[in-house]
Amino acid sequence: MSLYRTYRPLSFADVVGQDHIVTTLEQASAQNKLSHAYLFAGSRGTGKTSVARILAKALMTKEIEDQVMQKQIIKNIEEGNIVDLLEIDAASNRGIDDIRDLIEKIQFSPVVASAKVYIIDEAHMLTKEAFNALLKTLEEPPEYAYFILATTELNKIPVTIQSRCQSFPFRRIREEDIIRRLQYIADQERITIEREALRAIANHVDGGLRDAISLLDQMRSLETITLEDIENRVGSTGMQYVEDVLSALSENDSESILKIVKSIEETGVPLDVFLRQLLKIMRTKLRESVEKKESTDNIIIILDTLLDAIRNLRFSPVPGLVLESALLSMCNSNNEKSNRGDVFKTAEKEESKKEKKEKEQEPKKEIKSTEKEEKKEGEDNQEKEGKEEISEALVEAPELSIESIKEHWEEIVKQASPASVKMSLKNGRVTKIEDGNISISFSSAFHKDTVSKTEASICVEKAIENVFKQNIRIKCVLESDESVANTKTSESVNMAEAAAEIF
Repeated sequence: MSLYRTYRPLSFADVVGQDHIVTTLEQASAQNKLSHAYLFAGSRGTGKTSVARILAKALMTKEIEDQVMQKQIIKNIEEGNIVDLLEIDAASNRGIDDIRDLIEKIQFSPVVASAKVYIIDEAHMLTKEAFNALLKTLEEPPEYAYFILATTELNKIPVTIQSRCQSFPFRRIREEDIIRRLQYIADQERITIEREALRAIANHVDGGLRDAISLLDQMRSLETITLEDIENRVGSTGMQYVEDVLSALSENDSESILKIVKSIEETGVPLDVFLRQLLKIMRTKLRESVEKKESTDNIIIILDTLLDAIRNLRFSPVPGLVLESALLSMCNSNNEKSNRGDVFKTAEKEESKKEKKEKEQEPKKEIKSTEKEEKKEGEDNQEKEGKEEISEALVEAPELSIESIKEHWEEIVKQASPASVKMSLKNGRVTKIEDGNISISFSSAFHKDTVSKTEASICVEKAIENVFKQNIRIKCVLESDESVANTKTSESVNMAEAAAEIF
């Protein structure tokens, strides 16, 4: 017997990942407040039919006090050979004649159990006429008759049918719950499987536990099931390329994007699966931006681009071209946004210069002397004002120390530009201050080289100067492998999240 049938839940306690439904049904059963019609809706493999059978056990034994009879009924339900339980596949019995036949048989009282239960699977496949024929019976069924409808497409169930049923939404089962259940089955069946392989299965099935158990059953003949075995069977998710793509987008590196797409195609990663990985990251970023009350316009544009790409993959004669086009369009959009940011920044600088010039010219109007004397006195006044401003700034500026730099580090990073420097600077850690020079240590050579570039280092030095009102020089150093292992902290930047944040 296949594993998913062997380990099918036989009681409410065995059901995985649907606690909100199980709790309600258990309490209703205990208080004898069960309804005559239920509607279970959710994606495949989430336990709809299994819960329907468990509920049928409660319904068919609720008025039977003989323990032996109860056990016999439950056994017959599990084996599927009791006449009072009818399971109908609406995909193949969808017409009005099938429903009329059901309505005629429902008039007969139960033979063995205390109730007759009808489980209609894939109920959305019933025709309009069949639904109309079923409607009256659902509304006023015989006292001993119960209906449980299961569907994967709730939107196709008429509202009139839904209003006569108690509806229960079955959620996709969480990956951790699937992994825990698969590990239990593997232990029981003495199957050796790597933890990462279990995670790959859980990620692949998209919340469907039945599909996960079936895949484990398919691979059980192997001596040891590895991640590579799972990827060879279902294909890689391409998660290893996600960080590379996000990094290339943050750097506006079109050539790298083309190389990455080529690698994805050569390794056989399903392009739609890879795009879904990108969507998950951007969806997380969207939620974070909403929580922080930040603008979500740019993220929504990226999400729309990725969603369009997934839709176009189905019909494109060259699927890889769809992915390339989507990523390059995001890269070009990122370039345009950077240029706009520079324009706004330039305008601010010009405005501040104009204001400063007007302030400098005001005292000169009051001085009556020759042109040379005006120029000389104006320069003296300007120099004097500059010294006063510097002295005031020094009084207001915080003391330069490692602790104060750490305290203002977020402000310094915020002032840095472009986006690639800001991203790499988040990875940095101030380790030493000596003779006006600040040493910034990086765990990654990539981030060190990015900040070490002349233009980037000048930008960082200016940002520090704006905070501490001092001329500062920075020195970028690379941590040793041993140092990195011992000094990892929560300040280290996640590559994917940081890159996602940029655009």
